[in-house]
Amino acid sequence: MPRGTLEVILIGAKDLHDKDFLKKMDPYVILTYRAQEHKSSVAKGAGSNPSWNESFLFTVSDNASELILRFMDKDTFTKDDFLGEAKIYLEPVIAEGSISETAYNVVKEQKYCGEVKVALTFYPEN
Repeated sequence: MPRGTLEVILIGAKDLHDKDFLKKMDPYVILTYRAQEHKSSVAKGAGSNPSWNESFLFTVSDNASELILRFMDKDTFTKDDFLGEAKIYLEPVIAEGSISETAYNVVKEQKYCGEVKVALTFYPEN
């Protein structure tokens, strides 16, 4: 796999399963590629359809093939709730150079629980 930089633009999500009964949830995303991890801002009160429009950079230097997005609900007095995750396989973006805004399924315990929109660009090292 080529070396370079992967830019991930986290656009937003829809239909996330809301864990909060009395108020709207405050979702955020933990993006992981191998040992590299980034965390989005918390979309306060955004509920099931948050938007972020945030960009994250990862260094690609080996043959790890997937980016994992873990969706969490920020809670004040208890542990943050895990909402689900999306796995994005990177071979297509590395082959093409970029993938425009695309929806990926968010799953938890093998069940669909929403989708996330992400745009990806791979910048190979010279």
